[in-house]
Amino acid sequence: MKKKFKVDKHFLIPKHSKLSEAQKEKLLEKYHISAKELPRMLKTDAAIAALNVKPGDVIKIIRTSETAGEALFYRVIVDV
Repeated sequence: MKKKFKVDKHFLIPKHSKLSEAQKEKLLEKYHISAKELPRMLKTDAAIAALNVKPGDVIKIIRTSETAGEALFYRVIVDV
């Protein structure tokens, strides 16, 4: 029996996590933006398959960076 490959566990995929509603509101308030102004990410993206997301949720992506150590990115989930 073959093991099923999990994209989100691959070493090249940065860590993705779903923000709570309180964290989402704090983020949007901090940058004085609405969720519509964030870059979009499809609900069907393989990297977030295990996060049980719905449209409107905000995903935090933590990428390692040689210069900054860690770089944070945020995406809002959309259907299509």
